Amino acid sequence: MKMNHLGIMVGDMDKAVEFYTNALGLKVVMGNTQVIEERKTAIGRMCIAVFGEGFKGFNIAHLVTTDGIGVELFEMVDRQERHEVDFSRIGIFHFCLQTDDFEGAIKRTEEFGGRVRMDIMRYHPEDDNKQAKMVYLEDPFGNLFELYSHTYEETYASDYE
Repeated sequence: MKMNHLGIMVGDMDKAVEFYTNALGLKVVMGNTQVIEERKTAIGRMCIAVFGEGFKGFNIAHLVTTDGIGVELFEMVDRQERHEVDFSRIGIFHFCLQTDDFEGAIKRTEEFGGRVRMDIMRYHPEDDNKQAKMVYLEDPFGNLFELYSHTYEETYASDYE
């Protein structure tokens, strides 16, 4: 099994594309495209099956990470202003990106309207040979994402305190 893509609900498509490309370095595969509720096309029928009757339409953009993972951005016509994080609810609550420019990505996140949610943490602060770092951030719409300095396997290959 391989990761193919993830979908993120956003509040403003132009701002979202700017954030995910300029702050986080993703590449646009398909720019902002309007989708309306209709039954004539396969895409229209699929959207009704996924979002239900009366979804009112949305804008969508397709981006990709440097390792080829897709990121679909959705701006629904009928939407809330910001994502409200509720850690008591079951479901996906964040995604994680990895970068060689850890501090730069954090700085750009803030410059493009995101927010840092915590201090940078090291998984192995007792061992100077293990420099794996992480931090939780938010996009401009309150969607949580984590930033890693090392691969998932490198980070968890040994115990941490």
